[in-house]
Amino acid sequence: MSNKLKKFIAKQKLKFGAAGSGRKLNSEVPQPSSSQKTHSSSKKDVYVPPKRKELSAEAKAAAEAALSRVQHTDRKEFNTSLAAIKAQVRRELESERQAKEQAVQEGSSGDNIPDNERKDLAVQGVFFQCPLISEEILPRKEWKVKIKDFLYQQMEHEKGLSACLIVYNCNPKEKYEPCVETLIKCLENIHNNPNEEKYKKIRMNNKMFCEKIKVCEGAVDLLHAAGFAEITLDDEPYLIWSEENMEAETTLQSLIEALKCSEPIHLELDRNIQVLLPSQVRRTNLPDDFYRISVEEIKREQQRRTQAMEDAQILKTKAMREKEEQRVMNRYKFTLIRVRFPNGVFLQGTFNVYEKLSQVYEFVQSCLMHEASEFVLISSTEQRFTEADLDKSLYDLKLIPTILFNFSYENDSQQLSDYLKEELMLLIQSI
Repeated sequence: MSNKLKKFIAKQKLKFGAAGSGRKLNSEVPQPSSSQKTHSSSKKDVYVPPKRKELSAEAKAAAEAALSRVQHTDRKEFNTSLAAIKAQVRRELESERQAKEQAVQEGSSGDNIPDNERKDLAVQGVFFQCPLISEEILPRKEWKVKIKDFLYQQMEHEKGLSACLIVYNCNPKEKYEPCVETLIKCLENIHNNPNEEKYKKIRMNNKMFCEKIKVCEGAVDLLHAAGFAEITLDDEPYLIWSEENMEAETTLQSLIEALKCSEPIHLELDRNIQVLLPSQVRRTNLPDDFYRISVEEIKREQQRRTQAMEDAQILKTKAMREKEEQRVMNRYKFTLIRVRFPNGVFLQGTFNVYEKLSQVYEFVQSCLMHEASEFVLISSTEQRFTEADLDKSLYDLKLIPTILFNFSYENDSQQLSDYLKEELMLLIQSI
């Protein structure tokens, strides 16, 4: 997006009125303050908590109480005998079976419950920020509505640029790309051939106009701002261009440049930080927002695979396993990262599958009480990562759709009992 368009949006932002901070999560997730939204300009995708004043005595007491609950839980003795473990597994399986039977009896299976009401989800959705518009944190769908409302309100101030941005932001790519190409051609024909009358008239029933321009939201508004007016000739609707009809302080050249350099307004992925107790980490189901394909398509694919396995009843070769693993990975757009600390607390954040492992390290480091300390993240399968791995994406490293890291200081001699910052410890949810 050009600097001119960014300045235009920034100038109009105050007129729109930022609604302040807000997060559409379920009631269990605490609302972060607006100061927690601040991001480093050099690392936009990394959560960097701002400098804060000293916590009040009440806040420190709450944090200490939360940590005490975790440490108390961890101190409980656990019977590691084989019989005790089997008994515990049987109890949990029986509890899960009873819960499923109850859900069936009540006719309320998870498939029919909206994501924001389900209690088995590891996270309530994928959330984004759009600093260009406001400081709110919302799901993508809600941002699309908010951006659309914002742009339409700006039509009163500068119709041409607003309509251009509407074309890019309120239509799918397969619609706006041919539309933009056609609009540029129409305006360039007039700009380069000012004496050619044939370029100044567009029949609105023309197939090209109907299939490429009329179907694209904002396109006709842009033509109006460029100097086209609707009239009827021989009982047919036309758009006729006249320089007198152009919006004030608007030129054909400026609209052509805007169409060429515009792009959809960028949304920044919010980490949706949560600090969890061990018992809360059992939730592993992901909401629909994490998937590239619809839930119905996933179910159909699972049914086909199950049927194929039943029919074939053959051992899978390495190539078959890799192909199936690749197909599963391709379902997801986002991955849920969890980091387990030695004191039993878990840090959780959302990442795009194409973000690098180094960004996970930066995220964890920004949340540490002692940020300068060197540490490593070890996978639950004891896999350690090399320097070369840091530049690889989570997709390439197959850290999808959820991954659990164990946190460890690089120097085992470090005796630091406080891991996360105090303000993050306050995010611990009571059970």
